Parts: sequence; structure tokens; C-alpha cells
Amino acid sequence: MRWGRAARTDRARALPGDDLVRDAQVVVTWASTVGAPPERIWPWLVQMGWHRGGWYTARWVDRLLFPANRPSATRILPELQHLAVGDFAPDGPPETECGFVVADLLVDRHLVLHSTSHLPLRWRRAGIAAVDWTWSFNLLPDGPGRTRFVCRWRLHGEPWWLVAGCRAVVVPADLLMSTSMPHGVKSRVEQSGGARWTA
Repeated sequence: MRWGRAARTDRARALPGDDLVRDAQVVVTWASTVGAPPERIWPWLVQMGWHRGGWYTARWVDRLLFPANRPSATRILPELQHLAVGDFAPDGPPETECGFVVADLLVDRHLVLHSTSHLPLRWRRAGIAAVDWTWSFNLLPDGPGRTRFVCRWRLHGEPWWLVAGCRAVVVPADLLMSTSMPHGVKSRVEQSGGARWTA
């Protein structure tokens, strides 16, 4: 099933990472337009993650959905600008072993994160449930000084009750993310003016 805050053309796009979860039971796409070129947005994306740059959601959303995480970064962090395929981006405390592996990356264009770890560790170890999840962030030039920021996540889960729970809980919670995160990225990039981190 497909959800998300995006135009029909955004939902219809083929995006990097679509092929990693072929039999997705849940697909969510959301998009917004940022008043900056892709190369100014990219440094904010590569530093995302738990106790890294965060996810750029509003602080009240962080407290509601990610209460143990630090506030999202408000500046580009040079020490977190080196990201490569195969790198691990944590999405929880170390003891949870939860996070994403970078599955695909094209500088200034797209970042695809892949996870099989977004479940309680006990469930994973006991084989109670399994999840295959991708999160794709795409920067599509949209005229001079503008970028269409399109995000999509695709999920396949087992057993059936896990997917039902995702539809009942995660998809509604994602409505907060689909508003707060693009706004957080947009405000940071546009307020930073012409600044761009360089090696």
C-alpha cells in the first residue's frame, strides 16, 4: 500500500533503492521543494543518524518519537561528512544494534539507507519477526536554485501482525516525520545562505 505527502508525480517516480525491497507491503513517499541547489542540501543528509546530526525533526517530535536522542544538528558537522556505501548509521542506542547500512550513494543526488535491524533485539535473535526496510533520500534539480527533495521508504515485514502494526502505528507517526523533517532540512539549508562545507 502507498501513502505519503507527495504529488502524484513524486509517488510515481522510480527512485534509487526501489529494487532492494521488491515485495514491499508498505510504501510511503513524501516530498517538498527547497530553495537551494542539491549541493547545499547534501551535507545535511550525510550526517543524519542517532547521536550524529539527527533527523532534523522539530524538538517536540524528537521528544515524542525519539526521546533518548539528542536535538538535531543546526550546523554542518565536518567530522561527519565522509559517508560511503557499507557505512553504518545508528538509529538507536548501541545496545539495540539498530541502524541503517548505506546501500547506495551518489553525491549531491541520492542516499539510500537499508535496515533489517529496526525491531527489538530479542525478536531478531529469536526469529519472532523480521523486517526489510529502505529509506531513500533524493535531491532532484527543480529549476535555478531549487531542489525537489523526495523521500521514500519501503518495507517488507514478517509475520502479518508486524505489517499490520506498521500500518496502524508507524504510518500515522510518519505523518509527523513527513512534515517536520522536510521543514527542518529546508529551514537549515535556506537559513545557511550560500554556506557549503568543503573538504
